[in-house]
Amino acid sequence: MLVSARPPADDSLFSLLDDDGQVRPGSRVPEVSDELARKLYRGMLQVRVVDERMMRLQRQGRLGFYMLSIGEEATHFAAAALRPADWIFPSYREPGAAFWRGYSMTDYVNQLFGNAEDPVKGRQMPVHHSARWLNYVSISSPVGTQIPQAVGMAWAAKISKKDDVALVYFGEGTSSTGQFHVGMNFAGVFKAPCIFFCRNNGWAISTDQKHQTAARSFAVKALAYGFPGVRVDGNDLLAILAVMEDAVARARAGEGPTLIEAVTYRRSGHSSSDDPSVYRDPNEPKEWERRDPIDRWKRYLGTRGLYSEALEEQYRKEINDEVSDALAHAEQVAPPAVETMFDDVFAELTPELEEQKRYLLSFPRYVNPHGGS
Repeated sequence: MLVSARPPADDSLFSLLDDDGQVRPGSRVPEVSDELARKLYRGMLQVRVVDERMMRLQRQGRLGFYMLSIGEEATHFAAAALRPADWIFPSYREPGAAFWRGYSMTDYVNQLFGNAEDPVKGRQMPVHHSARWLNYVSISSPVGTQIPQAVGMAWAAKISKKDDVALVYFGEGTSSTGQFHVGMNFAGVFKAPCIFFCRNNGWAISTDQKHQTAARSFAVKALAYGFPGVRVDGNDLLAILAVMEDAVARARAGEGPTLIEAVTYRRSGHSSSDDPSVYRDPNEPKEWERRDPIDRWKRYLGTRGLYSEALEEQYRKEINDEVSDALAHAEQVAPPAVETMFDDVFAELTPELEEQKRYLLSFPRYVNPHGGS
């Protein structure tokens, strides 16, 4: 039976922009400079263009796996409310947050290919990025593992008397895991400066929202743990920035965590391996196209005199050129050398590992044809 995750008609959903990009009457909006407004538009557009290009590559058999963010791009840029010293604990659908921090297109594509220049040395699935130098923590497939990690980092910052905060992304399906409840409880008790960002996109693979919780929302779950929860339109970037500003200010002031439920929609499949037509009404994604976060921000830029077709064309060309250059490079890079599997286990190889490494490399088939072992 096909079920539906329709746009909420709920007054508790906080929003600042209507679908036409107009600020709702009487709204108090965060300050967003002209430069920042354009940069955010380029950031969302970058995610969309990269997703479209990479999905085509996956269908051509040049990538093994990919995950799309189409329709959810605004949620990535909750990270724009942070400072570089703050930490991001992503799920696997927030590449925009990594790009915002400075993750290069070259590193992004190398990771998808798992080649010798992959920052995680070919040891992760595609789209499971890690950028320690950007305080962007490794993505992990097991659902919810990033939540207690983020709370631990936030607690460490607090006991170190720093005012750094942790932002942790997860989907609404993760709220059914023990990690979610343990993390929320610990953060509430110890007032850890952690922002829980629940990207409610309507579907946890093939499980819809009403089979995920009996609560009236996911945001309301924060009340049980003693801190605020807010439900925001996840396709309204201006509203996301506003609630993030408040959450960050609370965290830095020692007032503890906030749970943000960003209501959006997953217009594509869960991953390149998923066929959503078998479990949801195929007309449902069309209902959300008019609520597209990029189009809404584009219209908002228009109300401020900041948008032009020439600007969009320039951004698209720049992004496509970056992707093409990164692909041309990545496809020429060899796989990681086999001996790298011994790296990073210990600071120095143990005698046992040294012996195993020598034994492995004694076999002729492990000689790297691109040079070295």
